Amino acid sequence: MKHGAFLRFIAPSLAAMVLFIALPIVSVLIQSMHAEHEQVLKVVENCVPFAGCTETTSIDQEAMRELREERPLGRFVGGDIYAGRNHLAFDSVGAAWAASDGIGDFLSRLMNLRFYKALAFTLTYTFVVTPFCIVIGLCVALALNTLPKLLKGPTIFLSILPMMITPLIGGLVLYWMLDSRGILGSALIYLTGDPGLSLKASPVLTWVMLIVYGVWSSIPFAFVVYYAGLQTVPEDTLESAVIDGASRWERIRYVIIPHLAPLTTFIALIQLMDNFRVLEPIVSFSAEANAISLSYAILNDLRGTETALFGSAAATSMLTIIGVAVLLSPVIWRTWRDFTSRNAH
Repeated sequence: MKHGAFLRFIAPSLAAMVLFIALPIVSVLIQSMHAEHEQVLKVVENCVPFAGCTETTSIDQEAMRELREERPLGRFVGGDIYAGRNHLAFDSVGAAWAASDGIGDFLSRLMNLRFYKALAFTLTYTFVVTPFCIVIGLCVALALNTLPKLLKGPTIFLSILPMMITPLIGGLVLYWMLDSRGILGSALIYLTGDPGLSLKASPVLTWVMLIVYGVWSSIPFAFVVYYAGLQTVPEDTLESAVIDGASRWERIRYVIIPHLAPLTTFIALIQLMDNFRVLEPIVSFSAEANAISLSYAILNDLRGTETALFGSAAATSMLTIIGVAVLLSPVIWRTWRDFTSRNAH
């Protein structure tokens, strides 16, 4: 294909990427360098005959309106928001390092900072849920692929049920089940013999609960992709492996898994992006006291205060985008390296 024809072919896609991806990111970056206007106060003196005069302080709404009309993005502060306490907090990190007795104490102090607390849960959730999703999804697909045709339909329907339920609704259902009066919560209390056991009060149990929900809700996606991939495994290759005396595990290891490797890369990319943006489980479980994510920090900046902190939310969004890019870069680099090596041969 000639270069001119190729450019005309991809021009609509490039235009859409610029319009719906590049420009919004640039807009968020610009917003992250602006903070909200400081409130303009006015003092009003009220005098009452025989009672004297009193002064009251209030926000000058007219002056604030004029400020917003003149500078709708807010005050330009450059990178101050990124360096502030609610984000990278360079000064607080340095002070925590200087005052800490060791790495454990330093990490404990670091968890008192909102951004690092959110980053810790986000990374833990991502790196635990993603591999579990891939491994269990593959196991479920392999198991269902061996079932008789009569049982495959109902079993597949039950397997993809978590994908059919809205994440927020699924989280709320599990949240109610884990309550001390719910079926799972009461069962755990009975088994442990601890009437004061609460999954919602313990930070560790809260993290475990959110991760278990994340794995449960993510497995169907991996299962569907792997199950579709299993239908494309060459039968001749499998039959040859059987004739050569390969066991089922050896066929899976040396034939099926290499054949599904590109799908594993695809699932890993999608799951890394989705899990790094975890939000719904935290909202559903009302777990913000023990676990917050970067996405929840963005939501809290926009909805958790009387005045929406657009600059803070934009800065967290940019840091989230950078985090996703860093996570995906090894997978993308490996895919590109494999692609170029195949073309070279």
